Amino acid sequence: MPPAKRIEHQVSAGGVVCRLVNHRLEVVLCGRLQPKLWALPKGGPNPSETMEETALREVHEETGLQVKLLAHLGTVQYWYVRAQDDTRCHKTVHFYLMTPTGGCTTLHDPEFDVVEWFPVDEAIRNMNYETEIALVRRAIEMAPSQLVPL
Repeated sequence: MPPAKRIEHQVSAGGVVCRLVNHRLEVVLCGRLQPKLWALPKGGPNPSETMEETALREVHEETGLQVKLLAHLGTVQYWYVRAQDDTRCHKTVHFYLMTPTGGCTTLHDPEFDVVEWFPVDEAIRNMNYETEIALVRRAIEMAPSQLVPL
């Protein structure tokens, strides 16, 4: 019988950043060109960071935006195998509804090729992960009552 694969539990945090422009709700997505990917910003915590602090920092780093938290949207859990050491990873990601307070998407870190604002319908059509699409749909329900039009 082969030995059991090593299992690692991971946690991270991120956000669904929304804004109202001309009465139209928009969401920011992070993209890679090869392979094509559109996803929400997220990442792992630094030592002693809360999930909220992690979400704020990671969203700022990955999008270039300064943001504020509006509400907790929920968590996403999934499994993947880390190729370099064949470790099975169970990841829990805490997501928050956020709105921008400053910054610019051109200031994003090099982890992604591009960061863009999308009308929510277009964002949902372009996104790769069903679990993240469900979070955007939840954010759509919550966001209009909490956002200030630009």
